[in-house]
Amino acid sequence: MEKKFTPSHLDIKAFAQGSGELSGVSPLADWSRLSQEQFAGLESSPVRWRLHGRTEPISGAGDETWLDLEAELGLPMQCQRCLKPVLSEVFAERSFRFVSDEATAAALDDEAEEDILVLSRDFDALALVEDELLMALPLVPRHVVCPEEVTLSFSDPAVEAAQERPNPFAALANLKKPPTS
Repeated sequence: MEKKFTPSHLDIKAFAQGSGELSGVSPLADWSRLSQEQFAGLESSPVRWRLHGRTEPISGAGDETWLDLEAELGLPMQCQRCLKPVLSEVFAERSFRFVSDEATAAALDDEAEEDILVLSRDFDALALVEDELLMALPLVPRHVVCPEEVTLSFSDPAVEAAQERPNPFAALANLKKPPTS
């Protein structure tokens, strides 16, 4: 009999020991934090995710528990140059090693290259998928080439008033010039 796994309440150790695989496709509306990044009024592609559990034997110790995650979506965001929508392809791929307790995770976190998490029998893997996609978002979304030319304008009365006053150093420059005869 094959065990049924639920991604929002995942027993990580059992999932890894059974070399479990889970995947799904869901609309952006199902991801509350991620949907806040969407350019208003435009549709995104659905969020596609895949989880794979595995164990790796360690000589002289028990097996290590691992979770591999892949997720992707096309998210319309606001271009920070022209302020028009730009489709950002967001992709996250990461592997996590699980340990038995917080103290072990804290001790290993600084020296390990991989991400260390604590084992749980009720782990919300979908929250982890959303976290990874949020961290994979571009810091400054923008077009390679904006669809319209960007015109920069600036209007500040204080700056304009300062530009209209004569430059005091211009008067000094006139004093240095030799008299013309």
